[in-house]
Amino acid sequence: MKRVMLTVAYDGTGYHGWQLQPNVITVESVLNEKLSELFGEEIRVIGASRTDTGVHALGNIAVFDTNARMPAEKVSYALNQRLPEDIRIQKSIEVPIDFHPRHQNSRKTYEYKILNREFPQPIQRLYAHFTYVPLDIERMQKAADYFVGEHDYKSFCSVNTVAETTVRTIYALTVEKQDEMITIRVTGSGFLYNMVRIIAGTLMEVGRGNLEPENIPDILNALDRTKAGPTAPACGLTLVKYQYEDEMLL
Repeated sequence: MKRVMLTVAYDGTGYHGWQLQPNVITVESVLNEKLSELFGEEIRVIGASRTDTGVHALGNIAVFDTNARMPAEKVSYALNQRLPEDIRIQKSIEVPIDFHPRHQNSRKTYEYKILNREFPQPIQRLYAHFTYVPLDIERMQKAADYFVGEHDYKSFCSVNTVAETTVRTIYALTVEKQDEMITIRVTGSGFLYNMVRIIAGTLMEVGRGNLEPENIPDILNALDRTKAGPTAPACGLTLVKYQYEDEMLL
């Protein structure tokens, strides 16, 4: 028996998120099906990040156990021949049998894209949130700076969040604009349910002038979801990178 780690990229448009759910297609369900077909045994992957419906990933992580003799580094090639075009394995390696992708010291990086122009651009509609209202990225960056560090993010997660603690650490949060595309990039130790999308929605409220950058500490301290901005649409969100402190796994 060995454990194989996959780095998984996918376009989340056609999937009901990562996690297994009854009667719908998810990224996890497709991986389980294709891996089971490939190895002729029942395979169940364990994912690192349970992305929501419509959210994309360049590097989500999953592991699975198998008795197959195929070398771990060859799994990516064999599996990609079976997967649909909107899911592709970027890397496959063998890891210790007790390695769990959610129980390791790690950093996640997400990007949220906002197309800020007069009219929508059809080819961007699945990968960026569109708004015609001008956004002031200098104000947004000033607000973003308040998020960096360890805070209780209860105001910035779904009321349905189930977690032992809502305290998380954000290492970096930047807002940049190139031409008509704004990119919010955030790196943290972990994120609560809808946390990145609520932060993005709140920063957009600051960019529109509906909130002041200086309001962010008060919103954090309120520990009240109603005090933060709206949850930004899923299409603009991509899990860009998942990094483990153990460099052997990067």
